[in-house]
Amino acid sequence: MRHTDIIVALGIVGIVVMMIVPLHPSLLDILLVFNITCSLIILLVTMYNKEPLDFSVFPSLLLVMTLYRLALNISSTRLILLHAYAGEVINQFGEFVVGGNAFVGFIIFLILVIIQFIVITKGAERVAEVAARFTLDAMPGKQMSIDADLNAGLITEDEARERRSKIQREADFYGAMDGATKFVKGDAIASIVITLINILGGMAVGLLQQKMGSIGEVAQRYTLLTVGDGLVSQIPALLLSTSTGIIVTRAASEENLGIDITEQVFSQPKVLAIASSVLIFFGLVPGLPKGPFISLGLVMGFLAYSLYKTETALDREIIQSVEQEEAGEMRKPENVYSLLQIDPIELEMGYGLIPLVDTEQGGDLLERVIMIRRQCALELGIVIPPIRIRDNMQLSPNNYVLKLRGVPLAQGEIMLNQYLAMGGEGELSGIPTKEPAFGLPAKWIGASLREQAEMFGYTVVDPPSVLATHITEFLKNNAADILSRQDVKSLLDNLKKEYPAVVEEVVPNLLSLAEIHKVLSNLLQERVPIRDLVSIMEALGDWAPLTKDPELLTEYVRQKLARQIAQLYKDEEGKLYCFTVEPQIEKLIGESAQTNEQGTYLVIEPSIAQAIVKELTALLEKRSFMGKQFVILVSPVIRRYFRKLIERVLPGVPVISYNEIPPQIEIESVGMVKLSAS
Repeated sequence: MRHTDIIVALGIVGIVVMMIVPLHPSLLDILLVFNITCSLIILLVTMYNKEPLDFSVFPSLLLVMTLYRLALNISSTRLILLHAYAGEVINQFGEFVVGGNAFVGFIIFLILVIIQFIVITKGAERVAEVAARFTLDAMPGKQMSIDADLNAGLITEDEARERRSKIQREADFYGAMDGATKFVKGDAIASIVITLINILGGMAVGLLQQKMGSIGEVAQRYTLLTVGDGLVSQIPALLLSTSTGIIVTRAASEENLGIDITEQVFSQPKVLAIASSVLIFFGLVPGLPKGPFISLGLVMGFLAYSLYKTETALDREIIQSVEQEEAGEMRKPENVYSLLQIDPIELEMGYGLIPLVDTEQGGDLLERVIMIRRQCALELGIVIPPIRIRDNMQLSPNNYVLKLRGVPLAQGEIMLNQYLAMGGEGELSGIPTKEPAFGLPAKWIGASLREQAEMFGYTVVDPPSVLATHITEFLKNNAADILSRQDVKSLLDNLKKEYPAVVEEVVPNLLSLAEIHKVLSNLLQERVPIRDLVSIMEALGDWAPLTKDPELLTEYVRQKLARQIAQLYKDEEGKLYCFTVEPQIEKLIGESAQTNEQGTYLVIEPSIAQAIVKELTALLEKRSFMGKQFVILVSPVIRRYFRKLIERVLPGVPVISYNEIPPQIEIESVGMVKLSAS
């Protein structure tokens, strides 16, 4: 509908005008009937909604309707006191509905007010308070559940955003309903006060100003009008109170209230059969009226029998449909494509580690996994796919396994309710083990020994942090294998939105997606971040016209990323600690490098290779007391070959070339790898 906002605004302004400007009785009749109509419509809407948020405007609408009813009370009071007549609606409610008996009408009015105030409004107010509090308390758990589903890949980003928005709207709605119930409560109290004022004020006006006759006639006249006015006001108020009670007690459902009541109340034929038997029994008791009890009992019995027959027929149809479906499935060719799906990353846990994931038991692993994925995106520049977490009854209770594309690559053991202590001095009782991420010697200790371990210089870590650290290192170590060609396509598409020229220059004119994928994987293999994708693509655009070799292109890209690479390994003072390699070894490696269609490789005597690695290992152990991050500094020509030489034994030792060190970085040599020393 067009211009509904203007119509609503004019309506609210009109309500305020009603309080000031006297109304003609015929216009008041229309407005009173409109009040009853609106209240009835609101009640029906609450009954037909499937969940409370379908009528989220209800708290505001309740305030407007309360204000509207107050304006009607003021207008009717003005007419009653001035003219002893307030239109046909109020007059007929006073004459016809209560039979012209003011006392009876007053009793009916009080009953309506008591039902509304004490029964419906009081209950709705309490339910709204509890619902608001419980909704707010449940928000963190619901948010974590959404994050867990998103992390597990069960929902998309858009679905997660929609669910979070719905949770926020639920909290706002129930918070508003908690306040809106106060409107209904205050309206019931105001109705009693207005009625008493109308009776006393009417009698005073009739006797003292209008000289209408005896006090009995005046009381009869004004009391009937006041009671009529009260009934006309209380019936819509009762409908709104009932609407409030329905909407705050309504649970989310697939159907409306009427269907839910029918399905849930009349879904048990046994219940109706028992009720029928009890009613017929009461009808046979001497002294009780037989007609009502026996007739209603027979109706209940007929309903019970009909429901039983319907239920039996439905069960028979369900069984037949299931049998037909199973027979049809047997005749269909087997669909095995769903079995071919492999999760990129999986975490399988023994049943003893389930509390780490269960939010109801205080587990925060799912939230930690989300933070790990964000951390990897910031540090490495890749989007880690959702990690599938599942329990595995074949594992030991405290064991877990990390899989990459279905292949187990890492495992560990977690002792819940204990702490992992590493690297201290002094005797400490505990269960000897190894830290799963780095393989360091450690001990599982009880909570009572935590302070003692910290005093001895141990690093003490709780079980969730141990597992989170292992997951982080697992992702970083295997980032090159995690990055798929589809991931590269997504990264380039995202980059193209802001830097279209950079992407279009390289892909597909100079390099294919597979070649770019290989370059990025080579960088990640040595933990070089690919977050600065602009610089990477610019370097590829510069050198791809000269060579298509991914290994050589990787070296050119590394030189472009010199600042980022140096940033990874320099200390707080901006100094880079390195081991150099004697020229004899560099010459030997350069002469031993061979290239074929499958790539580059070294043809070097095993004894010489072993001697080089042994010498480097000895130097690293000798300088370990410095507590620094060491790198191997070699010439650009042999960097990739030297890396291949040591990567199996020393995968965590970075190898960089002279061209990858910016001028402002200070270099300090702490040793030289010499072949003669072996």
